[in-house]
Amino acid sequence: MNRLSLRARLLVGVVVLAALGLGAADIATYTSLRSFLVSRTDEQLEAAHPAIEGAIWGGPGGPGRAIPQEGVDYYQLRTVSGRILGGRNTFEGSDLPPPKLPQTIQVGSGRESDGDRTSYFTVPAAGGGSSYRVRASVEHQHPGYVLVLASSLAGVGGTLHRLFLIELIVTAAVLAALAALALWIIRIGLGPLRAIEATAAAITAGDLSQRVEHADPQTEVGRVGSALNTMLDRIEDSDRRLRRFIADASHELRTPLAAVRAYAELFGRGAAERPEDLERSMIGITREAERMSLLVDDLLLLARLDEGRPLEREAVDLAAVVQEAVDAARVVEPCRSIELSLEPTTLTGDAARLRQVLDNLLANARAHTPPGTPVSVELRDDDGRATLTVADHGPGLTEEQASRVFERFYRVDSSRTRASGGAGLGLSIVSAVTEAHGGTVEARPTPGGGATLVVTLPLGAD
Repeated sequence: MNRLSLRARLLVGVVVLAALGLGAADIATYTSLRSFLVSRTDEQLEAAHPAIEGAIWGGPGGPGRAIPQEGVDYYQLRTVSGRILGGRNTFEGSDLPPPKLPQTIQVGSGRESDGDRTSYFTVPAAGGGSSYRVRASVEHQHPGYVLVLASSLAGVGGTLHRLFLIELIVTAAVLAALAALALWIIRIGLGPLRAIEATAAAITAGDLSQRVEHADPQTEVGRVGSALNTMLDRIEDSDRRLRRFIADASHELRTPLAAVRAYAELFGRGAAERPEDLERSMIGITREAERMSLLVDDLLLLARLDEGRPLEREAVDLAAVVQEAVDAARVVEPCRSIELSLEPTTLTGDAARLRQVLDNLLANARAHTPPGTPVSVELRDDDGRATLTVADHGPGLTEEQASRVFERFYRVDSSRTRASGGAGLGLSIVSAVTEAHGGTVEARPTPGGGATLVVTLPLGAD
């Protein structure tokens, strides 16, 4: 069954279930009709009994020939001990074989009728083939005798046989029509799955632009198609970001590598014999190597955070970390006013990475605002969460820039000169470290102009 296609399994399931239902209905109909016909035969025997009983006991000299009675094909009179006194077909010229009666008939466990002890049972015909319905009774006026009346069930058997053939033909026709209808419905219902299959095959071949057309969200298959389209959008977006990430990283590394190569060529052209050129070459190579080292370190940090590698987990006095970062920023740029507001806050996390978050936020403010532009830093304990806010009064961010400012290698200034800032990884690291601590970060406009970056961290980060 597992090797069958979904369409075949659905079709087999529908047909089998329908066959079971129709079979149960056929059996119930057949059984009910048979019970009804046999019960009607019993009623005919019961109705004919008084006339036959009167004919037997009413004539002089004992049992005589019974008058013909409709519904009775055979009668027999025997003693209680089993000795047969007489028996024959009730109609002259009848070719029905007599019933094959047992030698001893136990009467008394059946129904009571007018004081007679009566039993009903079914026996086969003496020549085989048909069967008889038998009424045996011990008359209350003649307790030593058993009167047996029998009616052939040939008509009942013929009726039931015709019913069986009709049920068989109708059931087969209904199952065939149901199978055809089910196959048509299944084909229509699984049509979107074939479209999904074709789309998946095209994607496997490398075409990520393929989408499932007309995915109806009202159906299960349509929702699968919609989910697949959403997944493909995200995969395509991730692929686009990966390509952009590789291109940006290559660009960032190419610039210092080109500088190192230039200094090396300068050395090869005789700088080793000129002290001033030699010192310039060595300083330049060291500076560009440090730049590449910082870039690689940032990329490795982001890669580790993407892989979900655990950070250090210890109690961190976040207020002290913020104070240290602000003191360092004031030393780096003494002319810039940095307003600081702290509330005592302790959380569980990695102190070194949280310090890196503060350093990157302050470095971002220095890089994107004119010298001397004031910056404010605020740390609050908001009902179990630490909220760190770094606000500047520089040119600010547009709505699009605010939505993309935490992307890797993204720069508000699309030019890639060193004057416009670093490699564009600072705020990406802020976002990654914050998320690794279970927090969030967002960019907002500063009232009066400027940009505000808000980091929210749970105090009990897992």
